[in-house]
Amino acid sequence: MQISTAESTIMQALWQRSPQTAEELIRSVAPAQGWHESTVKTLITRLLHKQAIVAEKDGRRSLYSPRLTRDAWVAVQSESLLDRAFGGRIAPLVAHFAEHRKLTRKDLADLKKLIAEIDDAT
Repeated sequence: MQISTAESTIMQALWQRSPQTAEELIRSVAPAQGWHESTVKTLITRLLHKQAIVAEKDGRRSLYSPRLTRDAWVAVQSESLLDRAFGGRIAPLVAHFAEHRKLTRKDLADLKKLIAEIDDAT
């Protein structure tokens, strides 16, 4: 399932708190994005068609909740980035971030710990 950058803004809002009405989503995301009400409603409709979110009737309004989990979306996004930009290899990804972003001591410690945990598990 492909989720656009704009659609992911709606998903992030729903992952943080759900269910939400269209009006609540409009209030929470539209101002920061400079979007009109109709833009948010269009994005909601797209996400419903993709079955990334579900709608439950609550009287005359609908309550929207994510069907797609954040973990599932992150997994697809990270695999896609890894495949497209780094040939599916993790080491060049880490090297890229090490070259272009300053890694803190904590980042390095976390990476070392993660590598040790993976090494111990194999």
